[in-house]
Amino acid sequence: VEFMDYNCGFCKRAMEDVRALAKDDPKLKVVIKDFPILGPDSVEASRVAIAVKNQLQGQKYWDFHLKLMATKGRINGAKAMEIAKEAGADIERVKKEIDAPATRAVIEQTVALGDRLGLTGTPAFIIGDEVVFGAVGQAALKQKIEAVRKCGKATCSG
Repeated sequence: VEFMDYNCGFCKRAMEDVRALAKDDPKLKVVIKDFPILGPDSVEASRVAIAVKNQLQGQKYWDFHLKLMATKGRINGAKAMEIAKEAGADIERVKKEIDAPATRAVIEQTVALGDRLGLTGTPAFIIGDEVVFGAVGQAALKQKIEAVRKCGKATCSG
């Protein structure tokens, strides 16, 4: 599970690591959690992304997410809408859903979960029983994933 913010430079860097890991390991399940902590633009972008996720599933949503992460500069609601339109989302439906209570609830629940986990920044990964803070690199993430498969924990003892 990755907690990320669309305006986080380290998240953008870590996205390439996550993408490579997912490509090389078909059994790896990646869950992206919108954790918009870098201001109002981030909240707007996350609300658009959550509304888009209600329409675009699987690879289509992943492609939208990757495009949003690859965008240079500050990402706000308008920029996210532009990318959603390019991805084939129904923009009128997205506009209705960005302010819906369910969309707000997703962000509130993720932020509350992040608070309970002690997350203070992005990216943050949950791998097995461990929180991994920051863009630690593909090798470190892969090592943690392999440990979970081997002993059920992100760090095997002995």
